[in-house]
Amino acid sequence: MTWTVTPERFDSPDASALRRDYYDEVASRYWQRPATAEEIDEGLSGDGADLLTGPTGAFVVGRFDGKPASCAGLLVVDADTAELTRVFVRPEFRGTGGGGLLLAAVESAARAFGVRQIRLDTRNDLVEARGLYAKHGYREVPAFHRRQYAEHWFAKEL
Repeated sequence: MTWTVTPERFDSPDASALRRDYYDEVASRYWQRPATAEEIDEGLSGDGADLLTGPTGAFVVGRFDGKPASCAGLLVVDADTAELTRVFVRPEFRGTGGGGLLLAAVESAARAFGVRQIRLDTRNDLVEARGLYAKHGYREVPAFHRRQYAEHWFAKEL
């Protein structure tokens, strides 16, 4: 059982399916009910994922024994800073080390852009994500924006 994490276009079939599963999970948790297909479509429409490609960002897909299992995006904010976004590991693959490999791949991409800090925001209910970030050296920082759905802010110096 092995993981591979590689750069991939955000709109490839596997990446699109992973982004859809990501949005389904975060929306369903937030609304405390299953998200509908229409709500997922609406959430993905114009979500800015097109910026997750050079020169403004990157997107990676993780595969577990060849099966698409995880994804993460990086959005370059300025010469020194990038934001981590759309970090997702399908539930059946959680606890197998894929989250840490996603973070390592995104951090490598950030270094290639010359970025010195990665930051992110997350919510109270995304407990697994907050644990993953803390485990891999991200520390809670003061809010760096006031967007809807953000309740915790993290950063890591590279």
